[in-house]
Amino acid sequence: MKMNQVELLQYDSEIATRSDGARADCGRAKELEEAGKFEDARLALSDVWQRIGERPRLEGLDAAVRAEVLLRVGALSGWIGSARQIPGVQEIAKDLISESSAIFDKLGLAEKVAETRVDLGICYWREGALDEARITFDDALQRLGNLESEQRLRALLNKAIVEEVSSRSGAALRILFEAESFFERSSNHSLKSKFHLEFATVLKNLGLAERREDYIDRALMEYTAAGIHSEKAGHERAVAAVENNLGFLFSHLGRYEDAHEHLDRARSVASRLNDKGFQAQVEDTRARALLAEGRIEQAEKIAGSAVKGLREGDEQSLLAAALTTHATVLARMGRHSDALARMNEAVGVAGKAGDLETGGIASLTIIEELAPVLSPAELHNHYKNAESALAHSQQSAVRIRLGECARSVLSAEANDSTSGSQTATLDTAVTEISLEEKVLCYEGELIKRALLASDGKVTRAARLLGVTHQGLAFILNGRQKDLLPSRKPAKRRRRSIIRYH
Repeated sequence: MKMNQVELLQYDSEIATRSDGARADCGRAKELEEAGKFEDARLALSDVWQRIGERPRLEGLDAAVRAEVLLRVGALSGWIGSARQIPGVQEIAKDLISESSAIFDKLGLAEKVAETRVDLGICYWREGALDEARITFDDALQRLGNLESEQRLRALLNKAIVEEVSSRSGAALRILFEAESFFERSSNHSLKSKFHLEFATVLKNLGLAERREDYIDRALMEYTAAGIHSEKAGHERAVAAVENNLGFLFSHLGRYEDAHEHLDRARSVASRLNDKGFQAQVEDTRARALLAEGRIEQAEKIAGSAVKGLREGDEQSLLAAALTTHATVLARMGRHSDALARMNEAVGVAGKAGDLETGGIASLTIIEELAPVLSPAELHNHYKNAESALAHSQQSAVRIRLGECARSVLSAEANDSTSGSQTATLDTAVTEISLEEKVLCYEGELIKRALLASDGKVTRAARLLGVTHQGLAFILNGRQKDLLPSRKPAKRRRRSIIRYH
């Protein structure tokens, strides 16, 4: 039945009224979401949405507001699903966000489409689908063109996070350096806290891997800045994330008392917020600290708890990393079969999620921790998996581990061949040369990679290879003279405000 003019005006008025209310609720929910107050944000949307897994009520809303409601519900579903470790929620979140994106695209709202792409990329990242996340963030940046907006900052920040998780710390650092001036001009404390936190994390990881004291110093300053902006934003989760990362840093510096103090504070916030996902992450960090201290029994208990907590949700990369931690502890306890089962599970979980790098780290850990109880053929297969998965890693520590594991595999194969077994070598294309020649070729390749990674600086390359400066110089001037043109003089560094134990 057709409406008369009065009825049409009344209907339009009702749509406008309901749309205005829903739009205001979405604005409030977004503010709360940015502050990490996800349950409060959910309650702000109670007129259109009640619970995870339930479709929002969109009747009587105009198209733009329908898209906004779908976006807010999708984004919040992802965050709450992560906090509560609810299985299957990331798929629900992606469906809602994708529906929102299609509506915004039809309306020609490019910046809103870019916002949906950022939130969609975050869902992919949580699942461990890092390539999909990277592509999605790049799509958001492309849609924004030269527009300087918060969505550009979010896309750059999250792209840097994905690069760091993918062991591409150099790429992550470049993105953050290039984006630094944009974030300085922002008035969004929540966004700035996340930027400083990620900047600090990248510098921390590079500093620890390369023994760069200047990076460690800068990381501590960035963590301080992250904490200040987190408190200004009222973002307790971000404050807890800073504490967790400081716990990780201080445990690697051998300052275990400081590490546990920071982890206690992170755990307290996560517990108060009932954030199961973050609690499990803190437990994984603590297990690593306890392992470094040699407190194996305690580490095993905590690491097992972290695995149990992360099994419940969709965050497969975090689960794979926690499985690797637990497996390492089990291996050091002499529980080799249990450790191997855990590590193989980590490789499988990471591979299924599309996170090759985390799976590659698990494969390396298998060689490092279980080489004495595995056959040369098994070691060879694990090395091939690790080398393939970590081919694009920019972390010097990963390259060092690859080199050390390669030497372990070569040694195992050499020992096996002398006892009469016929096994493959790492370079199956070379079969007619002696073991000495193979080792010499491999040594040259390792040194070449180390010099490339350290910009030709012999001192830094020597650190990467685990030898002294004099030792590497002797090798270069002796049996590896072909690599001499690759070396460059080292630069002096300033003194550090922090000391390694």
